[in-house]
Parts: sequence; structure tokens; C-alpha cells
Amino acid sequence: MNWPSSRVEERAWVARGRSGSRADRMLRTINVSIPPRIADLQYDPTGRVARSHEAAVIAVARLEAGYGAHLAPLADFLLRSESVASSKIEHIDAGWHAFGKALAGGKASAEAQSQLAAVHALIAMVDAAGDGPITLDLILRAHAMLMAPDYYQARDAGALREVQNWIGGSDHSPLHAMYIPPPPEFVAPLMDDLIRFCNRTDLPVLAHAAIAHAQFESIHRFVDGNGRIGRALISAILRRRGLTERITVPLASAMLADTTKYFAKLGDYRRGDVDGFVDYVAAGTLDAAAASEESARALASLPALWDERARPRANSADAALLDRLLGTPVLDADAAQQITKTSDASTYRALGRLTAIGILEPLSTAKRNQVWAAVDVLAELDALSAAIGRRMLED
Repeated sequence: MNWPSSRVEERAWVARGRSGSRADRMLRTINVSIPPRIADLQYDPTGRVARSHEAAVIAVARLEAGYGAHLAPLADFLLRSESVASSKIEHIDAGWHAFGKALAGGKASAEAQSQLAAVHALIAMVDAAGDGPITLDLILRAHAMLMAPDYYQARDAGALREVQNWIGGSDHSPLHAMYIPPPPEFVAPLMDDLIRFCNRTDLPVLAHAAIAHAQFESIHRFVDGNGRIGRALISAILRRRGLTERITVPLASAMLADTTKYFAKLGDYRRGDVDGFVDYVAAGTLDAAAASEESARALASLPALWDERARPRANSADAALLDRLLGTPVLDADAAQQITKTSDASTYRALGRLTAIGILEPLSTAKRNQVWAAVDVLAELDALSAAIGRRMLED
């Protein structure tokens, strides 16, 4: 259907100092992209896009009503999966060993802390959207959480950008940039317009979330962190609209499968192809929901497999840990003792036995402040992302 494209304006560019190449310093004009106002626009998919949209919504509803309602640990698992994949799109990948340490509050790498911050930002946005309207303040607070681990970025986090930014090209100027967002004076009014759009209830739900994401990325309101907050906005709108109540659709894994296609679809949206972007998000959602059901079945089977491997005595520390391991796949000694409600020695013996048979794995070699992880659960994070990626590449 018809959708207004972003307009392009030529603007003067003044080089910042003497950094960069001669071409950077000689750049005098740039072409900025100014998105349209969309708060009051109507959108109704038709034909194949409508069928794809409907199938995706049904798949999410089935996942929510089935495993989402009856497998409590699935909610945390999918939320972590979405946050990790969203970070990977930005080339932030600590690996699940380091991410597990950060998750348990242990000393971890900067990348792991950044991935954990993405989890916290996503939780904040989704939880708040379930309780009330999506607000600019919510987005700002989530961005501050996201950027908190980076000392230099944190100082400017949670605020509208006041500089011209760009995507791709040179580090020193918008020379050969893939996309140049609107100048900073457009950001506040465009975000006000987008917030109005986000809180509408008269649009097809998945299309609503998809368009909001594409518009947010087009405004590019922050200096850094736009992608992760923009993808979290999809989950927030799905929660706000009531399609999800417990689960988070790991859509970022679908985008991660082919980032060139993802960025190209965003570019098409800016040229007015709203149907193409909605169809792309619907296909990714359908694949993500189907793969999530497979992961849910794998997770649900783990307690029985662990019991068969460990054969714990009834009411033992081993049995207590196994009973809680699916919901607490990463834990330190204090968390383990809170679960077992036994002595330090008994808890450590249980941890040692489960480690010896391969159910747990230490995430560090240090003896102090040690963290253990349920190998099968964290490995499933990678398996889910890979499964979604394979489905997307086969489409």
C-alpha cells in the first residue's frame, strides 16, 4: 500500500578538526534523510502480506498459550536469547561462558556486561509496556541502562542526540555513509510523533510493531544503541498490545541471520515500501516462533534427562539443585546454598557431583567467587539462534 517515503535534503557539513582522510576533510555537503510523520497514518496489509502477518500472529499466540503458559523458565530463556542476538547484530558477542558469568553477577568482560545491559533494557521496556503506555521517558531510561557499562557512552546516555550521526562509511565524517538520519533539530518532534504511533490500538499488531521499529531506526535518535533499543521496541509493542504476556519473540535472531537483508529492508521502508518490511518481520516472527517451540520442547525434556544421569537421592542437595536448574541455569555458591538450604560443605559436594557428570560447568578456573552454568540450557541459546537463522536463510 502507499506509504510516504523519507525526504532527502542537502545540508552543509563542516569537518571536525584535522582527523580522517583528505576526502573527509574536504566534504562540504551531505544528504540527510528526514522521515515522514506517521502518528495518524493508516495501515492494513493485503494479499500475501496479510496472510503472512496472520500466520505469524497465530504462531506467537500458540507459543504464548502453550509453552509460554506452562513452562515458566521459557520466558527468561527467550528474553535472554533476544537480547544476546540483538547485541550480536551490533558485533557484541562475549560467548555464553562470559555472558553466564555476567548473568550471575561475576566479573566478566566488557562485551558480556554490554549483553547483560541489553537484557536489563529489554526487561525494563517490556515490563513497563505491559503496565501502561510507551513513553519517551521509558525509552530514555532503557537507553541509560543499555549504555551504563560503557563509561564514555553512559555520560551522554538517556538523552536526545544533539549532533549529526550516520551509519557506515567513515569514522570521521558521513563520507560514503549508508544512511544519514535527520539533523538533531528534527529528532524531538519526530520522536513525539513516533510515541503517539506506538500507543495506538487500531493497527494490525505485528505490523504496528514492525513499522514502529523501522521508524525508530530511521530517526536514529541516539548516538549509539539505536538498534538494540529499536528492536526492544518491537517486543514492547507486542506486550503493550497484549499479543504476548510472558514470552519475548526472539526476532533479533532472524535479523542476525542476514544483516545485509535486514538493513536493506530498512532502506526499502525509508523509500516507502512498508509492505516489504512488514512481510519481512512477519516471516522472521514465524520462524522465530517455530524454532522457539522446538527449544521449549528441548528445555522441557532436560529435567528428566538430568535426573536419569544424576540419579539423586530424594530430598538431597543434588535433587534440590536439579529441580531449580532450568529456571536458574547460572548460579554461584550463595545462590546454590539458598536453593539447597544445607551447609556449605553439602552444597559444594552437590555442585561437584553435578559438575563431574557434565550437568554443570564452572565458568571460571578461579576458586573464589566461582560461577556454575547448566551446560545444556546455555548451549540451547546458541542452538535456538542457529535454528532461527537456518529457517530464515531457507525462506
